[in-house]
Amino acid sequence: MSITAIDPRSALVVIDLQQGIVANPAAHAVTDIVARAAELAAAFRAKGLPVVLVNVAGGAPGRAEQTFRLDNLPAGWTELVPELGRQPSDITVTKHTWGAFTGTGLEATLRKLNITQIVLAGIATSIGVESTARFASELGLNVALAIDAMTDRSPQAHEHSVTRIFPRLGETGTTREIIALLESGAG
Repeated sequence: MSITAIDPRSALVVIDLQQGIVANPAAHAVTDIVARAAELAAAFRAKGLPVVLVNVAGGAPGRAEQTFRLDNLPAGWTELVPELGRQPSDITVTKHTWGAFTGTGLEATLRKLNITQIVLAGIATSIGVESTARFASELGLNVALAIDAMTDRSPQAHEHSVTRIFPRLGETGTTREIIALLESGAG
């Protein structure tokens, strides 16, 4: 469903826009993704709404056929990109699994703030963003996905998430559409 509303108690959640991730190849220009996420962050801050900046600094335990090891990361790998304009009021979350909820305290933080909706952006569409959206939906939060403020390593994986999965989890829209709804108070 196309984006129809931004709840008055919404939070922006930006997934893995950090030095070590944005340096990798992606389906869409990472500079554009970061710029749009920064626009969203500025708009949420201007409305006094929470901005959650998430980074990844580990991996879930267990065996898998394909694993991406996060041992011995180079210096600065987990640092959020400066373009996000991190503010003291921002909530920061470091995750060790694909999604931003498991083992991070994010759910409790959002509940304490009476958040009813999250707007998601970041990398990777089919991994961190989708996992976070699935969990948020299961928690009963309204989910909005800024589809032009996210990307994936694989164009096919990105497209699958955006066209097949996200419409089942929430509403999708562009950065401009989300900001317009936020500024108009349409909720």
